[in-house]
Amino acid sequence: MFNVLKGTHDVILDEARQYSYVEELLTKVASLYNYKEFRTPIIESSDLFLRSVGEGSDIVRKEMYTFYDKGDRLITLRPEMTAGTIRSMVNNKLFANQDFPIKAFYVGPNFRYERPQQGRYRQFNQFGIECCGVNSPYRDAEVISLGYNALKMLGFSNLKLKINYLGDEESRSKYRDALRDYFGNKIDEMCDDCKERFNKNVLRILDCKVPHDIEIVKDAPRIRDYLSENSKKYFSSILEFLDRIGVEYELDDNLVRGLDYYTGVVFEYHYVSNLGKNYGALGGGGHYSNLINEIGGPNLEGVGLAFGIERLVSVMQDDNLFDDLKSNLDVYIMPLGEKVLESANSLANFLRLNGFSTDICLENKNMSQMFKKAERRNASFAVIIGEDELNNDCIILKNLHTKEQIQVNNEDLLDKLDELFDEEEHHHHEEN
Repeated sequence: MFNVLKGTHDVILDEARQYSYVEELLTKVASLYNYKEFRTPIIESSDLFLRSVGEGSDIVRKEMYTFYDKGDRLITLRPEMTAGTIRSMVNNKLFANQDFPIKAFYVGPNFRYERPQQGRYRQFNQFGIECCGVNSPYRDAEVISLGYNALKMLGFSNLKLKINYLGDEESRSKYRDALRDYFGNKIDEMCDDCKERFNKNVLRILDCKVPHDIEIVKDAPRIRDYLSENSKKYFSSILEFLDRIGVEYELDDNLVRGLDYYTGVVFEYHYVSNLGKNYGALGGGGHYSNLINEIGGPNLEGVGLAFGIERLVSVMQDDNLFDDLKSNLDVYIMPLGEKVLESANSLANFLRLNGFSTDICLENKNMSQMFKKAERRNASFAVIIGEDELNNDCIILKNLHTKEQIQVNNEDLLDKLDELFDEEEHHHHEEN
């Protein structure tokens, strides 16, 4: 027997339905904001990620799946989807012939060689958006609000947005110097990752998770004390916009996010369950000034966010946010005997073509066994066809919730089903 590789998992049956539900809702929200779908390759040139994600990031240093292909090209399985999406915009000359901003959303698998833990896998699915070509606090705030609203629609209630501002190049340059001064005589007692970050991207030390180092970080200089007047004004415009639309947030001086390309605003969505369990970050994103140019495009800016689907599904399962999501079947067809099989099959085909999810019992089962099969499939209605019904051009329609059954002429079946489903929907809304 073959097992799945460590850090990967099968998503099947009800869980697959939960994944689809989350992905469909997120893509629907993106469409409400007029984002368009991008589907880019899973494999890209390794240079793309070295240039974009940054050599100082943990992803590039430790986590990428990189190999030489048969043409001796260095290839990487994508560890994130922003770089490929921007590359696609550049390759397809969208920056030359489109109104700005260019708004993209994407869903798909990514690969990182990291320690598997709850909701985190080596192959994982990500949903994200990129808003490219403009530098505006209102676009930054719109992206933040899209993620916040999408999580609300998925059922997350106790959300907290953590937000920080990394400033313009001038502000960051001064801040980096201040951090190097502060950590300079402490770095020897810090972890190996911090030592490497000190030389490659000192801001990333603020993201260290080692308890001893966290204590040292607590007294580090804060970026807000180094922001230029322009940066302060830009950040306050974002916060005012979020206040106006009712997005609650908390300023977090140590939030830098794990990718080297972020500049300006960075943010994460944190969640505490109804039972008080703190799940930490569900997703996040930020603004980037140089990424489009780094990937070969013009000198334009952008902002984006991403959610891990596994993470969202795992937390929603824990917090019972899928309780109303049942895998329902509209109609289960129950043929009584060989002679009616052909007619029952035709009816199943007809109902499917008219938008009703339909299954049929093609095995030789008695009535009680067929009702059990219908129940296991959460069917709303059973259609029973025997020889009498076949001869009289009708069927027996049984409501499996109320147990009522009626005889319906074949030509009236669609209208009757529409009517009964409308009644069910109306009754469901009244109950809620």
